[in-house]
Amino acid sequence: MSKVIVSPSILSADFANLEREIKKVEDACADWLHIDVMDGHFVPNITIGVPVVQSIKKVTQLPLDVHLMIENPEKYVKAFADAGADILTFHYEAVSDVEKVVTQIKSYGVKAGMSIKPKTSPKEVLQYLPLLDLILVMTVEPGFGGQKFMEDCAEKITEIKSVAAEDLIIQVDGGINAQTARICTQFGANSLVAGNYIYKSSDVTQAIYSLKS
Repeated sequence: MSKVIVSPSILSADFANLEREIKKVEDACADWLHIDVMDGHFVPNITIGVPVVQSIKKVTQLPLDVHLMIENPEKYVKAFADAGADILTFHYEAVSDVEKVVTQIKSYGVKAGMSIKPKTSPKEVLQYLPLLDLILVMTVEPGFGGQKFMEDCAEKITEIKSVAAEDLIIQVDGGINAQTARICTQFGANSLVAGNYIYKSSDVTQAIYSLKS
C-alpha cells in the first residue's frame, strides 16, 4: 500500500501556544502541516493570513500545506508563496480560470492543489487533474472544524482515482479519524487532513500512526 501523507490541521491547535503545538505533531511524525486560510466571505469563518504563515515557516521543517478557502485566491498566491507555502490549494468554486491560477502557483515553485466542496461533482474537475499536484476532496462543508464526516463525498475519490495520474496526491479533509481514514484510503486517498482527531487526542503520536496504518 502506498504511503499515506498525514497533514494535521492547526485549526484545532492551541493558538496561544502555536509553536509548541506544531512541534508536538512534528515530533509525532506528521508529514505536512495543514493551514486553513479563511476570509469570512467564501466561508463564514475568519482564520489566519500571511504573517502567521510566515511565522510558522520559521519554527518548523514540515512542508506547509496551505488551504485557501477564500475568494479571489489569485490575488494572494504570491504573498503566500513568499511567506513559505510549499503547497497552495485553492477552491475550484472560487475561481473563473483554473488553468491560470495553477500556472500562477507553479510559477513560484509551489505545488498546486485544488479543492472541491461537498456539492461539487468530480466530473466538473476531471479535466484539470493533469495540471494539478494535489486534489482535495472536502468531506464536510468548509469553514469550521469538528464537523461530521460525509461518506457520500468520500465516494468521489473512486472516480477521481480512476482517471488520475499515479503521482497525483488525493487529499481528504473533514471529519477524519481512524475509522473514516480507512474508508478514504480504501477509496484511493493518499493524504489525510485531521484537526480535532489529532490535537484533541491524549496520544498525538498514536493518533497520527492510526491514520497512516
